[in-house]
Parts: sequence; structure tokens; C-alpha cells
Amino acid sequence: MLDLLIRGGTVVDGTGAPGRVADVAVRGGRVVGIGAPGAIGEPARRTIDATGLVVAPGFVDLHTHYDAQLLWDPTASPSPLHGVTTVFGGNCGFALAPAGGDHAGYLARMMSRVEGIPLAALEAGLDWEWTSFGDWLGRLPGSIAVNAGFLAAHSPIRRAVMGDDAVGHPASAEQIEAMASLLREALAAGALGLSTSRAPTHHDGEGNPVPSRAATDEEVFRLCDVVGEFPGTQLEAIVPGCINGFSPDEVTFLSTMSARADRPLNWNVLGVGHNDSWREQLALSDRAAEAGGRVVALTLPQGMKLRLTFLSGMILDALPGWADLFGLPVDERLAALRDPATRRRLDEGARSPDAGAIGALARWKHLRVVETFSPETAPYEGLTVGEIAERTGAEPFDALCDVVIADGLRTGLSPGMLPESDELWRTRAEVWRDPRTVVGASDAGAHLDMMCGATYSSFLVGEAVRDRELLTMEEAVHQLTAVPARLYGLVDRGVLVEGVHADITIFDPATVGPRPERTLDDLPGGASRLVAEADGIEHVLVNGVEIVRAGAFTGATPGTVLRSGEATTTVTARPAEPSR
Repeated sequence: MLDLLIRGGTVVDGTGAPGRVADVAVRGGRVVGIGAPGAIGEPARRTIDATGLVVAPGFVDLHTHYDAQLLWDPTASPSPLHGVTTVFGGNCGFALAPAGGDHAGYLARMMSRVEGIPLAALEAGLDWEWTSFGDWLGRLPGSIAVNAGFLAAHSPIRRAVMGDDAVGHPASAEQIEAMASLLREALAAGALGLSTSRAPTHHDGEGNPVPSRAATDEEVFRLCDVVGEFPGTQLEAIVPGCINGFSPDEVTFLSTMSARADRPLNWNVLGVGHNDSWREQLALSDRAAEAGGRVVALTLPQGMKLRLTFLSGMILDALPGWADLFGLPVDERLAALRDPATRRRLDEGARSPDAGAIGALARWKHLRVVETFSPETAPYEGLTVGEIAERTGAEPFDALCDVVIADGLRTGLSPGMLPESDELWRTRAEVWRDPRTVVGASDAGAHLDMMCGATYSSFLVGEAVRDRELLTMEEAVHQLTAVPARLYGLVDRGVLVEGVHADITIFDPATVGPRPERTLDDLPGGASRLVAEADGIEHVLVNGVEIVRAGAFTGATPGTVLRSGEATTTVTARPAEPSR
């Protein structure tokens, strides 16, 4: 007897093939048959009527930070509400292991600062009673709703070997070999590869550059050598050029990383906006191929919509002279923002030539207050800072600081965005199709006061297909499933064909799409986050078990921990793959 029969839906199988009306049979966690309506005669314990719905493989998100959340929230919400069945963490060089001793507190503060996860949640929601990567990973099997895999992260490995000297100091040859040994242990325990960061926006809890930023090329390349020793592994890296365009040294660095490991490397995140800088960024892939590597860009399909706050300071802390502000405790930060001299210094730094492209944020009057958190500031919700300044008679930056202080730094701010033309959206669609990119980069589980990137998948199969007609449904599903699964070498996932794991998303193409973001105070320690649910996602199955029904979680936890070499097969830097 079948466990489940999905009847009459339009099967869009992820391969790019035309959708077709068919029945899908599931038994023992796998797809055991796909046939014409009524052709599967075997009885089933349960039947889902999918008439009028799309039946697709579960969506695969390569770039999340659910490392902590999965220990207190097995659903990885809200990603499955948007059709995601497989997530990958340990990105950007940040993870929770190896920990132990004095490192747990440092890692918690670093994760809070750089990934925007409230420190109260990390302290209340985690016991930190693990030391090795394997100890931490061993906590997840049997207790998660989604399939989840994790990269080993450079900064905690460096911290475990070098202690306080991990920040700002080069490693000795002996220390590099000790890091290689720790990485080898993590990969043997199932880590899917290595992530690292040289991003100028990445600071630890004390406001210093994160440990990986002090690593020499030699150190990073040695770790890449270790990655190449293990099957089914990957690389992920962030460098300054991910934001402003790659220097020749960065092209060589990323290309060499990939070539040394003989593994693909992905970077985060390619934005496609009103200038053409993305074209040169994508050219990195061509140069890497010439050097024997394979480098691909992750790209979000939506236009970049960020919510800034003075609580986390992410992105704002990259403005010249602002990093020290966000290294202060909240009460000291509030006091600093009340000081007229500090305000002048911050304003001048943000407007200086050294601010580069990020200096556009200093157009203070164009920032919009999208959410407030006090009776005093409630009348300003929805207004621009310029409009508030006119009401209060203050200069725009002073008006902004006054609102932020009254809200205890929690004020949600949206940068003023230029109108996005139809031509720009058509360009984005071509970028999604480009073999040098992978749609993703949600950062789900991180930057919880800034955005809810988990909405990208329901946006792509909803607005991008239905409303904007930028892709066919077959193309959109292919980009969300087979493309990321193939990059990471996922075995029997990413397509909906007979014999694969039954990771399945069933949605209504007429209604699917993300709902607006809202603040929830549902994290451990009473901390808050931004979330957005979805419309039209009717059923989500992981390994044949329904984890989402009619937009709500069922409570089932059938997810699998994805370990390198078991759940993944090796994809080399020059794989022989069919064209996209």
C-alpha cells in the first residue's frame, strides 16, 4: 500500500521539462511512481487532491543561518512556509562549533553582531554543551522538520586554535596545521565544506574584524586543500568585491580557492540594480574557469529590500567611523547617540568620500520609518525622516537619532529605493538564467531585525512568473530546485522523478506569494524577529511526511541531516553538466 497518492496536480519536476497533469505515488519516504491521472491503481493510506495545483520538488536554499534556530525551532520557520524543504547553514565563515571553554561566549557575541541574531536568544535558547563540530551536528538527527546540511566555518575554527590571537593576527605554520586538523575532523563528521569571510562589514561582538579577516592567503588555501580530500564538499566565501566589484587580487584569491580544492565556490550576494557593476562581478566566473576553478554567484530574485536598525547596526556599521558605535552596549550606544558631538562625527563619516557606495544611506531624509516601538514614535510610522524633520523642526540626522533613541534602537528603517523599471526586471530574469548564478542567498535565520529573505522562493513562483511573466513556471521551479541541488551534489533531491526522496511542494499558482513582513516576539529570551508567511503554499512534504498543511506547520520532524559524501556526491570545479 502507498503511504500517499497526490492526484491530478500539474507536475513540474524541476528538470525544466514541460509540466504535465499526473498522479504521484509516495511510499517509504520516496517517490515510487508518477503516472497519468488514474493510472496508479495501488491503494493509499492518504490522498491529496492537487487539482489546479502545481506539484514540484521541494525548494533548496543554499544560504541560510539556521545553525542556532534549529536547536530551538525544528521547523526552520518561516522557510518551509515558502516551499523550502532543504537548507544549508554554516555560511559566511560563522557557525556554533567548535566551541567549548571560553569560546562559546565569543561565538555567541560574534553570531549576534554579524548575523543579527539577538544575543538574548542565543544565550537563552542554546546550552552550548558541545565542543566539536560533530558534537553539535549530532544534536540534530531526528529532531528537525527540514533536511539540513552545514559547512564548517573558518572563524570558529581559527578561534578554537588561536584564542584571542585569532583576531587581527596571522597564524603560524603550526597553527595553520592545527586548523587543518580541526577542519578535517569536521568534514569527517559530515560538514559539507568550508566557508570564510573577508567582508569589511563583518565584526565580532567587540567590534573587531572577525577572525577569518586576519587569515593570510596561505592559510585559506591550506584549508581548501583539506576540503579537496573529502567527497561531496563545497566552498563558500565573501570578500569586499561581493559588494563593490572584485579587485584583481580577489579574482585570483577566489579562483585559487576553488582550484586548490577542486570544488565549486559560491559567493553572496549578487545584486542587480540600476548600474552595470554586476556584469563585471559575473565576469569573475569566467576568469576563475580560466584558472581551473568554478565560482558562481548567489543572487536574490527580489530587489534588495533591507530594514536597517541601530540595534544590530548591520550595514550601518560599514559607514566610516560607525563600527565603534555598534561595539558599545545598548545603554552606552543610546548615550552616544544623545551626544551632539558624536552625532556630528557620525554624520560627517557617513557623508565622506570613504563611505563609497554605502554612503547612499546618508541621504537621511529619504529613509522611511517602517515600524516603531513606542507611543512617542507611533505617529511617525510610515513617514520619511525628512517628513519627521519638517514636523519637529530638527535637522534630518538629529530627527532620525531622536526617533531611534525613543524606540530603544529598535526603529525599522527602509532606505529610499529608486523605482524599478520593467527593463531592470527583465535583466534580473536573464541573470537568474545565467549558469554563473544560483538563485538563493536568503540569509534566512539571520539579520532578524533587517529582513525576511526566506520569501524569495514564493516570490519567484508567484510574482515573477504570474504577475511579471519573467519566467515560465518550469524555469522558476528549475532554478529553485535542480540548479542548487546539482551545485551541491545532492543525491536524489532537487527533482521530482521516480526513485528520489519525496521532498515535495504543492502550491496554487494563482495565489502563491509572500505576505508582508511583521515583527514577532517569539524567540528565546523574549527576543524579536521579522517574519513573513506565504499564501498559496498548500502542502510541503519532507521525505514523504507532511510538514506544512494549508500554510501551517504540522509538527512533524522527518528531516535528514545531510552529511558530505553520504547525502552529497562530489562536484568538481569543472563538472560535466548539461547546459541550463
